[in-house]
Amino acid sequence: MPEISRFYGIVIKMFFKPKEHEPAHIHALYNEYVGTFDIKTFEMMDGDLPIRAQQLVKEWLTLHKTDLEKMWKEQVIVKLPPL
Repeated sequence: MPEISRFYGIVIKMFFKPKEHEPAHIHALYNEYVGTFDIKTFEMMDGDLPIRAQQLVKEWLTLHKTDLEKMWKEQVIVKLPPL
């Protein structure tokens, strides 16, 4: 899974799989914890990421929502700035 960004020990990744991988989302990894976040709603769909890490990921998502939606639509990964 390609890495998009890294901040405060959290690694953000995105992976594409045509039609089978909806809704648009990112994966956040923090130590042994993981979380899958919906790009449109910012809600954690799955995972066990601690609350503080979830808050940081959601804050980062608000800053990069447009870029992430474009990446998902065009299926082209680019690095985004950290939080």
